[in-house]
Amino acid sequence: MFSYYGALSTEVYDFTKPVGYSIDGDIEYYLERLKTCKGRILEAAVGSGRFMIPFLEAGYIVDGIDYSPEMLNSCRERCEERGYNPNLYEEDLKRFSLPSNYEAIMIPTGSFCLIENREDSLSALKCFFKHLVSGGRLIVDLELLHGWKTGEISTSTFSLPSGDGIMMESKSIEIDWLNQKTVSYIKYEKWRKGKLIETELQRFAMRWYGIEEFKLILESVGFSEITCSAAYNYKQQPSNVSQIITFEAVRK
Repeated sequence: MFSYYGALSTEVYDFTKPVGYSIDGDIEYYLERLKTCKGRILEAAVGSGRFMIPFLEAGYIVDGIDYSPEMLNSCRERCEERGYNPNLYEEDLKRFSLPSNYEAIMIPTGSFCLIENREDSLSALKCFFKHLVSGGRLIVDLELLHGWKTGEISTSTFSLPSGDGIMMESKSIEIDWLNQKTVSYIKYEKWRKGKLIETELQRFAMRWYGIEEFKLILESVGFSEITCSAAYNYKQQPSNVSQIITFEAVRK
């Protein structure tokens, strides 16, 4: 019934978040935090390359992994347009095995929260740990729950350069306080000259974590030297639930 970051979702993402588009300073923050990194980097949930390509342009060696073939195809095309040919893997974050180990693994912009089940998120963290070299760093953004209203509907319209248009409707379906997750349905409709030519329905689930809870989870996997930063200011303590929370952790 549902797609997962399919063709229309990817098209909207590419249109609204072009290569190098920084969300609240995330690209600049990660470049600063990884400025001493000399080895290979993995971006988990790489999407269509918004975040990865600025790192390639800065001279880093970056691989990408994602579950969506449409997103990876877009990422590959965007990289090729700029003369890059990174390793891109179509894999599930909770059970992947790659041929390289990494000096850093990064998961920006709350993408880790898209792993819906607690057991799966733990499996993903174990995979990250396994793929880091000794002394390697995991940097991951989390979003806290805020502003949720069950039944709320929002609509956006995007006029594409081709002359087509995409209408996107998001409806807040449910919140599960016990399992700390929300579920929305996102409907995409692509229109051409007044006629509907394509539709897509996505189930969009997000999990949230308490700050101390996530620290304990990282420790249980084996990570150490764990730091927490808010709003892309290193070691700034969170003061608002709307702030992005960035964790860093080291594999010893």
